[in-house]
Parts: sequence; structure tokens; C-alpha cells
Amino acid sequence: MSPRKPTVERIDRRAFAISILGILAPPVAVAAQQVAKVHRIGFLRQGPPPRAWIEALQQGLRERGYVEGRNLAWEFRLTDGSLEQLPRLAEELVRLPVDLIVASAAPAARAAKAATANVPIVFAGVYNPDKLGLVQSLRSPGGNLTGVALAVDAAEMTGKRLQLLTELVPALKRAGILTHPPHPTNAMQFQGATAAARALGVQLVEVPVRVASDLDTALKPLRGIDGLLHVDAPFFTTHRARLVRAVASARLPAISTFREFVEGGALVSYGVDQANVYREAAPYIDKILKGARPRDLPVAQPTKFELVINLKTAKAQGIPIPPPFLQRADEVID
Repeated sequence: MSPRKPTVERIDRRAFAISILGILAPPVAVAAQQVAKVHRIGFLRQGPPPRAWIEALQQGLRERGYVEGRNLAWEFRLTDGSLEQLPRLAEELVRLPVDLIVASAAPAARAAKAATANVPIVFAGVYNPDKLGLVQSLRSPGGNLTGVALAVDAAEMTGKRLQLLTELVPALKRAGILTHPPHPTNAMQFQGATAAARALGVQLVEVPVRVASDLDTALKPLRGIDGLLHVDAPFFTTHRARLVRAVASARLPAISTFREFVEGGALVSYGVDQANVYREAAPYIDKILKGARPRDLPVAQPTKFELVINLKTAKAQGIPIPPPFLQRADEVID
């Protein structure tokens, strides 16, 4: 699939008045009404997201008439991949102030919620927002947060990935799982993988990863394993290139969370089309900027999940892809 490259429209509108042959400029009050309000939107995340996700969000807003430089201004606040900076950056956005905060993933949503009860917050890509206490319920959020969930259940998604790993590697007996303990749904995801491992008869070996440098040595304790997966956390997405290199050097069959890993050289991914998640956040932003209350907008839940395979990586690492598994793929990169 070709990378998404939506063009970024930049329009500089200049109000002007002409007074020739008795044609007068419109009254000041009328002219003022023609000047579009500039909406300032904050974007908060633990580490930079893939460019395609931001472009999808911006495209969704352009389709609704919001153009950067004309009636929209962005305030991006991204950490270096750590969680510790999020509270300070969230408070900074509130002080600016911004009209709305887009919180990317659960850590950012939590930080934004702690920073303000007044500024509307639209989250994108959050597992179990009700269980995390971000909303009262998916149907009736009840506060100043709403948005697009990542999936119904974090544990279920991790268990599904382990099941797919057993289909990719039919002889799988021991699997390694990289976790990120600081992430709010890390425990849920690990529990889901543990339950699936018991049902599948697979021994699961956990390796906690806290900082980027851990990725260079994370696979050393996993000698003798048959396959690898990792929990879904912004940390791994931010450092996906480093993770892909480590897995490639170990020549391990591994399943990742999103297509962006596979586009960067990973073997297989299974998860939600994240670019579409961010695109679906645009209607929420539009409605709220036009006066809707987050508490009245039910949380959206994605229904499309995709299995993506990189055959080029499989061939380079000498990893055979079983034909039935290949036939299940939604997309194959060759």
C-alpha cells in the first residue's frame, strides 16, 4: 500500500476594500463577521506518532472546512517517549489556552484529564476508556472527554495477537512478550496474553522494557523462544525502528500492533487501522468546536482490524509464512 501523502493546504486570505468610482468598503461590523475565527487545538502524546496518523487527522479536519493558517492553529506537545513530561505539557496547553485538546493514547488522555475539567478533550487510540476512568461509560461519557477508542478490550487484543502468532509459527511452544510497565493498560494486556497462553498451551516469557536503551538488550533473555510479541504502547510505536532492528538481528518471528511497524520492516502486524482512528476523531473536534458537549457524544469503537504481512522481511530473515496464514492477510507487502 502506498504511503498516505495528503497535501497540506495553506491559504493566506487577505481582507481588502476597494474604493473606486464610488464603490465603498463594507461597514466595519460586516467586515469583522467575514474574518474566520482561528481555533487553537492542542495535540498531546507520549512520543511522536507516525506521520500518517497526523495527516489523516488533518485531512479529516480539512474535509470539514478547517485549514491550518486560516481558521486552525496547532499546538503540538510531544514527549521524548517518556511519560514523566506529559502532566507539565498538558498544563501548558491549558494555560495557553487552547480551545480543545487532542489526546493521543491513554497516557496523554490521563494527563489531559488531570490538567483540566473545562477544556474539551478528544482522545484517539485509547483502550478501555471506561475502565481507565476517562469516561463514565462509552455511551454517556459524562465529562469533558470523548473520542475514538482503540478497541473494545486491551486484554482481548493481546490474546488475539498471541493466537495469530501460533498460526504463524505452528510449532510455537515458548513466546516472549515485551511489556512497558508504566503504560496504563500494560497490566490488562499482559493478563490477556497470559490467559491466551494458558489456553493455547504456550509458555510466556515476559521482558519489561522501560527506556529506549532497554530495546538493545531486551531479546537476550529470550534465547530459545519460538516467537515474539509486544504490548501496545506509544513507547513501542515511538521506538519502532529500534525494535524492528533488534527483532531482525535475532531473526525471530514476531507480531506487532500496527501496519506502521510492518511498513518499517517488521514481519507481521495485527490491529486497528490507526490512521482511520485519527481520521474518525475529526468529526468529534468539529462538533465540539461548533458547540456540542463531549459528555453528550458517545465514544466510537473501531470495527476494522487488519492483518499485514511483509514478505520481503520474511524472505530476508528466512521465516516461512504458512499458506493459510498468508491467505488471511488483508495486505501483503512484497
